[in-house]
Amino acid sequence: MMYEDIKIRRVEAADERQYMIYDRYEVYEKQGAPLGALAFHYHNFYEIIYVLEGEYSSMLENQTYHLKKGDFLLIDCNRMHKYHYIEKKHDSSRRIILWITREMLNVLSDGEMDLGACFKQQESCAYHFPVYYEEMLRGYLLKLVMSEMLQMDMESGKRVLDKGYLILFFVYLNALCLRENHFFNEENMVEHPMVEAVSAYIEEHIKEPILIDDLADQVHMSKYHFLRKFKTLTGMTVHSFLTNKRLIKACAALKDGMSVTLAYQISGFSDYSSFLRNFQKAYGIPPGKYKDFFL
Repeated sequence: MMYEDIKIRRVEAADERQYMIYDRYEVYEKQGAPLGALAFHYHNFYEIIYVLEGEYSSMLENQTYHLKKGDFLLIDCNRMHKYHYIEKKHDSSRRIILWITREMLNVLSDGEMDLGACFKQQESCAYHFPVYYEEMLRGYLLKLVMSEMLQMDMESGKRVLDKGYLILFFVYLNALCLRENHFFNEENMVEHPMVEAVSAYIEEHIKEPILIDDLADQVHMSKYHFLRKFKTLTGMTVHSFLTNKRLIKACAALKDGMSVTLAYQISGFSDYSSFLRNFQKAYGIPPGKYKDFFL
């Protein structure tokens, strides 16, 4: 049976959803240039993009990765990223998207190893593996993206098999990501010094009030030129970028067991009501409930 004849989970390119419907993991195929995700965003689960056909580009904070067939991109929880559109290049793009929570990886590992370690690599977020390993990982993803089992109507059996495929996929992926010769080719990466400088300044001064003028000074631009260029490059305003960086800092503090009061203070929010409003808008739950997930 050909791949095209198998019933698989597909999502339309126009689907802008950046949240999970299911509480542990989702796997689906997407085709064509996305109409959404054009502005920086982040989520509290891991994301893997595997390019099946064509090309695809994604910007992670201060770096754009130009992916081709067979490439993998790994995006950590709460990492700012966006789709980087290139006219006419992505119309035939096909890719598999895997979303999975830290909690699900912990369940799959059963305390034996950290299956999320592959997302923490500092040297690279994108990989191109030798053909044998790439086809092996591709096979697991194709099995996961199938919406039903061949010659079997048991939904429970499909779920059990999927857990097995996920374990195999992440065990091999973690081992492969440790090898430097699998890191992405630098000629397919573009750095954005302006975003890097702004992000570094925010992280260094995140506990303090930060003015737009302060950030513009870091990149030696006039305030209004800086605001326009930043919005064009990232798809979001400087104010939104700063707010989201503060939220990411607060989330990390809550996961480490810090009180809600201290978490919002060290992340630079001027008052609790502002923190609460922005947190619930981003995560859909209050910070106290978010913290409970990690107790």
